[in-house]
Amino acid sequence: QVQLVESGGGLVQAGGSLRLSCAASGVTYITTFTGWFRQAPGKERDFVAAVNWSGGSTYYAAFVKGRFTISRDNAKNTVYLQMNSLRPEDTAVYYCAGKILTGNYSYSGSYDYWGQGTQVTVSS
Repeated sequence: QVQLVESGGGLVQAGGSLRLSCAASGVTYITTFTGWFRQAPGKERDFVAAVNWSGGSTYYAAFVKGRFTISRDNAKNTVYLQMNSLRPEDTAVYYCAGKILTGNYSYSGSYDYWGQGTQVTVSS
């Protein structure tokens, strides 16, 4: 089992920055990818970014490329999402997720473990 706990959400003005953290505990080595997803009220959960176990491969949704950066510190069992140039449309609950099998990193249904989410609100 893997437990994931997100932190770092909050209220920020448009153009500002936030760094989300996803702390993992348990049998963390079984996860090959860690991803960030987000869900706004009344909308589906969307893929944001993913990173493989080594941190050597990263993937982003088109709408965050150049603004968000995913990274990991395996010594701390933590994955980060640095979010810059935030926009009101980035407002959502952000979830961290871990998957055991490789591939299909942008599909939420392929992830095995989920955190509880952290709220990000961007004011205009």
